[in-house]
Amino acid sequence: MSRRTDTPALPQRRRFLQVLAGTAGALIVGVRYAEAGDAPVPPAMLGDALYGLGAYVRIDADGNVLIGARDPDTGTGVATSLPRIVADELDADWSRVSVVPLGLGVENGNGEPRWSYGHQLGGTGSSISAAWTDLRQAGALARWLLMQAAARRLGVPADRLRTQGGAVISPDGRRFDYGSLAEAASKVAPPTAPVAVKTPDRYTLIGQPAGDVDARAIVTGQTQFAIDSYFGDALVAVLVHCPWIDGSLVNKDFREAEAVKGVFKVVELKPEPGLLPGETPLAPSVAVLAEDTWSALQARARLKLEWKPGPSGSESSAALEQQATELVSAKTPSAKELAANPASQPIAPTTRVRNDGDVDGMAKKAARRVDATYVQPWLAHATAEPMNCLVRVDKDRAVLVAPTQAPQRAWSVVQRLTGFKPDQIEIRVPRVGGGYGRRLDHDFVAEAVMLAKLADRPVRLLWTREEDLAHDYYRSASVHRLSATLDAKRQIVTWDQRMASASALARRGAPEQRLWTSEVDVNQLPAGLVPNYRSDWYALQSALPRGPHRGMPHVANAFAVESFVDEIANALKEDPLATRLRLLGDARQVPLQGGGTFDTGRLLNVLKLVADRIEWKNWLRTVNGLGIACWHMDGAYVAHAVETSLQGQKLNIERVVCAVDVGRVINPLGLEGQIAGATLDALSAALNLAVTFKDGQPQQRSYKDYPLASMAQLPDAMDVIIVPGDRDPAGASFLAMPTAAPALANAVFRVSAVRVRRLPLMRELLRLL
Repeated sequence: MSRRTDTPALPQRRRFLQVLAGTAGALIVGVRYAEAGDAPVPPAMLGDALYGLGAYVRIDADGNVLIGARDPDTGTGVATSLPRIVADELDADWSRVSVVPLGLGVENGNGEPRWSYGHQLGGTGSSISAAWTDLRQAGALARWLLMQAAARRLGVPADRLRTQGGAVISPDGRRFDYGSLAEAASKVAPPTAPVAVKTPDRYTLIGQPAGDVDARAIVTGQTQFAIDSYFGDALVAVLVHCPWIDGSLVNKDFREAEAVKGVFKVVELKPEPGLLPGETPLAPSVAVLAEDTWSALQARARLKLEWKPGPSGSESSAALEQQATELVSAKTPSAKELAANPASQPIAPTTRVRNDGDVDGMAKKAARRVDATYVQPWLAHATAEPMNCLVRVDKDRAVLVAPTQAPQRAWSVVQRLTGFKPDQIEIRVPRVGGGYGRRLDHDFVAEAVMLAKLADRPVRLLWTREEDLAHDYYRSASVHRLSATLDAKRQIVTWDQRMASASALARRGAPEQRLWTSEVDVNQLPAGLVPNYRSDWYALQSALPRGPHRGMPHVANAFAVESFVDEIANALKEDPLATRLRLLGDARQVPLQGGGTFDTGRLLNVLKLVADRIEWKNWLRTVNGLGIACWHMDGAYVAHAVETSLQGQKLNIERVVCAVDVGRVINPLGLEGQIAGATLDALSAALNLAVTFKDGQPQQRSYKDYPLASMAQLPDAMDVIIVPGDRDPAGASFLAMPTAAPALANAVFRVSAVRVRRLPLMRELLRLL
């Protein structure tokens, strides 16, 4: 049973290929990128010799193996799957492996940061694919060194030896435990070229199920999150943010707050002008610094503050939705209407994302037309662990414990505020209590560093749940207007999709012509399948804070697209599965804009798998509602099927089935948990969640206002079907998010006693039943 250890230390010595021997005879191996350097490494990986390295592997004289996990684990299981890639190539005995979370890997390259571990990004669906090559190489290098040491000891060629279960095995069957070879292996000169990695037929861990290395600690309450971390002399800091990101403090009275016993200081913080969102505090705030949390919260409650709204104070979600609806619903005037009224020009989209064929011309010849509008709400991240950060800023060093998805971005914030050299900044990243894109931004890190500098003491910044929900970088609401025409043979001839939203990339340095990329995917279904296809995006102008959110841009668009396919099926009075099968056609490779192909055969396969498991053959006969949806993104394929029932006005989700194809699977058990978790997250959002704004302020401030789905609302169990594959692995962090909600909506649509038009939230749909 593998386990996890913690706590980083500072580097002292560096080499290009890291092959080191500790004084206790430890073999330490790491593979650096050509442009990368070394990093703080946990003492457990260094034995009693404090070596600095870009290390992933340590083997001590007792044969224990420690493997570093480089990417932040936000609940995605990468702290298990990444080390198993290394361990498989090493031929390690997994029961003797301990996993060590690696902090940020950075060194000073003439004043510029050199990233030791390359990819250090969590919760974005890229960890496995980014690690597939270099982490296998790290394990293979350690195995090669051990075999060279054994060959020298035995006086035989290394190619006559083999490895298995943490030992090198000689031709006559003798076993040499890795621990007995570690010291000698550390003295072997590393190869000048990459070592050959295993062929798939030799994998022993990859593709086999394994429990999460943190599972026991999590269920027993022993996991240390950043919010649990502290330095002995750290002040606790709590904040009151301005209700508007562009507002200002016009009146203040700190006297009662400052009089609370234990209060150290009350200070104002302001966003730094000219910086991008996520690099500086989100909004003006007042911070209370105190010796303990109780004193800080008591003083916070005694603050007397008067805030003045900025331009965002006039905004409301209702007005933005109306604006978006008008944009996507504007009728294109005919030539006759234009001649009579030249001013009646159509509203041009901000970006024409894709335009295949002749949508307008072919639509005029079609036999049938279907139209529908879909609305998606604003969403918060609502991470289980609110924003927090522990910071110590000394004269020539900064140490942070931060729940970040992107430690390299966090480093940039700290470096700008401190002016320190790259290797004077240490960032430790323990297990993260949920990310969903919120922790790709580091406004909270900037706040903590600013406060630590102002106080000249370590600071432990803690956001309350209310602050966390009310001061988020939200996912924008969106309105989708879809139109399709069909010929006499029921083939979709044209597809016209208009989407209006406030780009998550606005004011974040992206060029105007690329703002659409956070909102819609140029290759999303059914692009490439319909000969005349058009996708337009309309920008909503809003000052409300927005940022990356789990599953963007696929979740909102998949809901609209996959719901609309059922609308088409309903218009044709046919089985929605048959509509999808006809749309996908034969198995083939469809070229994607930007390169690569989309494999309709793989999507057909996952679609048929969920249909068979949910017993879709009963779609027409069952009194329950069956819904189905499918999607592809970034080389991965997913489908959901959902069965619902209505007992009076109460909706029950009876069954959920999800099938995924991600190529080669590293840890099937971990993937199954990730798919199940993302499915439940998507169902929760569909059933319950929406943020509404009035006078520029979110009306939801707690889980009472923003309720995650209860166990009673969700299915008792769900089936996850994992398609085995031999292609390089694709990401799965949010793979199950896009199709769960539309499959649910389609099931509810089917079970409804009356024909209703789809509305943005399931609770709205139920209200109409």
